[in-house]
Amino acid sequence: MVLEGNPEVGSPRTSDLQHPGNQGSCVLSSPGEDAQPGEEPIKYGELIVLGYNGCLSNGDKGRRRSRLALSRRPHANGVKPDVMHHISTPLVSKIGRSTENMIDFVVTDTSPGGGAAEGPSAQSTISRYACRILCDRRPPYTARIYAAGFDASSNIFLGERAAKWRTPDGLMDGLTTNGVLVMHPAGGFSEDSAPGVWREISVCGNVYTLRDSRSAQQRGKLVENESNVLQDGSLIDLCGATLLWRTPAGLLRAPTLKQLEAQRQEANAARPQCPVGLSTLAFPSPARGRTAPDKQQPWVYVRCGHVHGYHGWGCRRERGPQERECPLCRLVGPYVPLWLGQEAGLCLDPGPPSHAFAPCGHVCSEKTARYWAQTPLPHGTHAFHAACPFCGAWLTGEHGCVRLIFQGPLD
Repeated sequence: MVLEGNPEVGSPRTSDLQHPGNQGSCVLSSPGEDAQPGEEPIKYGELIVLGYNGCLSNGDKGRRRSRLALSRRPHANGVKPDVMHHISTPLVSKIGRSTENMIDFVVTDTSPGGGAAEGPSAQSTISRYACRILCDRRPPYTARIYAAGFDASSNIFLGERAAKWRTPDGLMDGLTTNGVLVMHPAGGFSEDSAPGVWREISVCGNVYTLRDSRSAQQRGKLVENESNVLQDGSLIDLCGATLLWRTPAGLLRAPTLKQLEAQRQEANAARPQCPVGLSTLAFPSPARGRTAPDKQQPWVYVRCGHVHGYHGWGCRRERGPQERECPLCRLVGPYVPLWLGQEAGLCLDPGPPSHAFAPCGHVCSEKTARYWAQTPLPHGTHAFHAACPFCGAWLTGEHGCVRLIFQGPLD
């Protein structure tokens, strides 16, 4: 099926995400009147890809980034459905390639544990054009999400196996093969947030309950009292990558990179010590990157939260390669280095770095840790797992995070 868009018709700003090989991409556009010369750029919001902690492993370059700001274009370029065609033979065209000029954002499949899925066997599950985000050019700059995207010829192509149907008003609607799922947090993205319910978004922006599996032919039930309007903290899952939507107002409540650095320096100034080796511990500078831990790196027993320096005793290899016995409380569990979360947009509040995710060891505030630990993220065809937002590792243990217990200097 082909949905042909009418580029002459003004509609809100558009973002299309697609994938060439193991990548998806995003096109951002705006409908409506043009911006006036010299007018101050207007920021609609930001998309943050979960699992990269502030930067792609190979660096943010061009359209491949871990974070993208959506701003109003000088000229509106939104499109909306106009003519529909049914075709029996797929058209031979450069559909869904990330080289097209209209694409603004390339999304790579994220593997649990952090980073992009790599290697020839890493088969992507993200649709070539996964979704669009349309933003009104006038206040309050409402952002709406739609499944699938228009190509450079203003056409939408849905695969042969994708669910599609005709609506009561005569339009065609459909779902991408593996679906575009959205979850709006209850209470907004703040200290009082709670996870919402995952829904599926159609090509026309209608909201449905989830299918039995991601690629099932039968769509879910229409949810008439919910909309495709994105809120601060809305999660967008593309079956291979999950994105967080932040509004400008929401980002004002988030900590800044300067605040995160001040918290790191304050934590180090307290001179925490290893309770056994009595060595002084210090969180490394973000400029170092996530390389091999140095000798001052704090390590934690993720079952109890006791923080130590690195040591080689207490191994319980019969229970796993990372299993260690805490010398203070004798609990046995993973023993991992601590890393500060550096993607400020993932934080609910500017609270101190007091908790760590288990078992990866990424550190953030208590409210941020508890929110993500109770937020199920889609995985595979019908599974859900809570995951660390900074690296994508699946969380383990009763709570998914632990309060850190530091020992201060003896002097």
